[in-house]
Amino acid sequence: MSFEMPVYHHPDFSAERFCNSPDIKCVPAEMDGVAPEYFHSTSMYPEYFKVNGKWRLAPESRMDSCVVLREDGRLDVVEARNLKKGDQVVLGRTENGEEGIYMHCTGFENPDADDLPDHFVFRQGRSRETSYARDYDKLFELLRYEKEHGNIVWVMGPAFAFDADARRAMSALIDNGYAHGLMAGNALVTHDLEGALLHTALGQDIYTQKSQPNGHYNHLDVCNKARRSGSIEQFIKDYDLHDGIICSCVKNHVPIVLAGSIRDDGPIPGVIGDVYEAANAMREVVKHATTVICMATMLHTIATGNMTPSFRVTEDGTVRPVYLYTVDADEFVVNKLLDRGSLSATTVVTNVQDFITLVGKGLGVI
Repeated sequence: MSFEMPVYHHPDFSAERFCNSPDIKCVPAEMDGVAPEYFHSTSMYPEYFKVNGKWRLAPESRMDSCVVLREDGRLDVVEARNLKKGDQVVLGRTENGEEGIYMHCTGFENPDADDLPDHFVFRQGRSRETSYARDYDKLFELLRYEKEHGNIVWVMGPAFAFDADARRAMSALIDNGYAHGLMAGNALVTHDLEGALLHTALGQDIYTQKSQPNGHYNHLDVCNKARRSGSIEQFIKDYDLHDGIICSCVKNHVPIVLAGSIRDDGPIPGVIGDVYEAANAMREVVKHATTVICMATMLHTIATGNMTPSFRVTEDGTVRPVYLYTVDADEFVVNKLLDRGSLSATTVVTNVQDFITLVGKGLGVI
């Protein structure tokens, strides 16, 4: 069975209500980082804006941002903190054409169908008792397609680094072309490199789980050695490391964004300590993503979900869906993203080590 990309249907802007809609109104930002009153806030869905009598799609969107109309007519979605004084910011709090703004939530549904099927918003609020067999099969089909035609981004918590099979499966996926970006924090990279150097994570053998003498120093020693090397890449060279998630990313030139936190040890070189700089770096990776899989990290998952649109406009102008998966052993974590309004997500409640091993086997890489 091969993967079939859903066909996107633009709104019928010849309809009277769209013809009678006014053009958008814009007001210049009064100062850097401050939006005008009554600014329009974007969603994850495709949004159209009427400019000089023509409806135009903003090609790159995300939740909770402003829309800026450029002098060349381009519509840019910009976080409020990144606005510049004088930017022409779109105004409007309605989304059905009344103010020249239309949010299109059903673009991947067949407009001629008698009963509209589910589009790329998947079932929500699922639990440990849900059957996921069909979801896995659909995911395997999707990833095979995206390997050749899309951009797969993985968002990972440190749980993978504590299990030998999970590290092996994730590395194999990266080595076989199923990763085009990785986003994580200091813990994932620290413990994965600890596994590569010492075969431990937080001092426990990653296979036997046996605690090693003075093992609580292991991750601190890795941080210290990496800081002495000056970069992750140099650390891998200095200690001739070959296994694990980070080694595979470096070997295959997969972009890595590491967003730090206030509790980080070290941190490892390359971890971004400024939260807004980290968010900007994550956004640059997300801009290219067509499938995003978030695993065992609540805060990184929510952050990624909030900056990931439900669609992507390709270079040839085709509009296609962006697929978002959230995987965690805790039902609260996967449903937290849905509660915050990032509705276009498939949730899988399971142990992430088991999940990634099943994916690796399903794709035939392990």
